[in-house]
Amino acid sequence: MSFLSESLKNLKEVGTITKSSGPMCKKMVAQAQIKETDKVVVELGAGDGVITKHILRSLPPQATLLSFEVNPNFCQILRNIDDPRLVVIEDSAEHLAKYLDEHGFQQVDAVISAVPFVAIPEELTYSILYACKKRMKQGAFYVQIHYSLLTRKIYQKVFGNVVTNFVLRNLPPAFVLTSQKKS
Repeated sequence: MSFLSESLKNLKEVGTITKSSGPMCKKMVAQAQIKETDKVVVELGAGDGVITKHILRSLPPQATLLSFEVNPNFCQILRNIDDPRLVVIEDSAEHLAKYLDEHGFQQVDAVISAVPFVAIPEELTYSILYACKKRMKQGAFYVQIHYSLLTRKIYQKVFGNVVTNFVLRNLPPAFVLTSQKKS
């Protein structure tokens, strides 16, 4: 109910009124291709932690998950997840580099995002995506959930590639867009 309540109050910020389904979360994490040697995974738009928990299940024991969320109520829920690998960052993802530096990370092994880019200014969308790409290691994957394909061209422009998957078992059904950082 807290997710629904926050969604209705802040629909442009949250981007949906329902949580991502189990099949959606599993698809997103699978597309990120998290490896046993990975050190840091970044989550953008963590919400109340439904995707966060799936990421943590796949995260190696020595790795860190930096979860960005701008909604203070969702951040409080995230801070109640009992996992020392989780670092909740109550700030915009455009400041990714600052927090990576603060935590001693040079590169990101994967990015999983639920930021509702269709609801925020295009300039901010590009700022966030380029900040991610700049700090992603070569070959790392950027995974994004969307409810339409209106912004697909943005990922093509930033990363030079994008693979689209459709997850029917989600309410509403949604797309998982995956891009890989290449040279």
